This record gives sequence, C-alpha cells and structure tokens, in this order.
Amino acid sequence: MEIKVYYEDTDCGGVVYYANYLKYFERARTEYLEIRGHSVAALMEQGITFVVVRAEVDYCSAGRYGETLVIETEIGDVTRAALTFSHVIREKVTGRVVVKGLARLAATDKNGKVTRLDKSLVATLQPALPSAESLSS
Repeated sequence: MEIKVYYEDTDCGGVVYYANYLKYFERARTEYLEIRGHSVAALMEQGITFVVVRAEVDYCSAGRYGETLVIETEIGDVTRAALTFSHVIREKVTGRVVVKGLARLAATDKNGKVTRLDKSLVATLQPALPSAESLSS
C-alpha cells in the first residue's frame, strides 16, 4: 500500500508527525484484510470490532513532505481472539526504511468484551507455514 505524504501529515519542519504512522498502520491493516476478503465494515455488522491492545513503533529515518511511502504488512500471531500485524514503511524511491512496527488487536463484541473470531476467518489469516522444500534449501 502506498501513502503520499501531504503537508497536513507533517510537523512544522516537513517531517511526518510521529503519531501519523499509527494511522498509516491502521489503513494498511484494513487493506490487508480487505484484499483477503474480510471487510472491516462487514465484521462490524456481524458484531465484531478490533481494538488495539499493543503497539510498537521503531522510528528509523524521517518520512518527509512530498515523499511516497510504501507500507508492507504481514500478519504474525493469529489466535481465536487476537491478531498481530507487523509493518515496515519504506520511502518508495530509495527503499529507505522509515518505520518498523507492530500492532496486536483483540476482537471484541458490541459490548467491548473480548470474543472469539470465526474459525474460517482465523484459518484464512494464519501465516503460511514454510513448506518442506523451503526448509531443506
């Protein structure tokens, strides 16, 4: 996923404001799920919402006004009630790493109580295990 950095995304020095990376992570997670056929809006209609219970961000270099950032998103740990996403944000032209981070999300019901996700959803989001071929190479 790509994000163009607009002036509104930056501080007075033209550097991406640090908290905006969390917004970029959120957008990337939404895209990640939707590409895999899981609309956040549809999950909300089913009574499932996600809340961030942990977030980590490592700032490696400054993202700047006018740059295009590319967000790579992968899913790590998947349980019946939580998902952990990892993100790497790079500057598009140079490939320079700007930010690395992760977010752990818990599934909750309409009352805010932790709830289990449907088994089929969990199955489609499980990270792919290395094949026997890739382990032997």
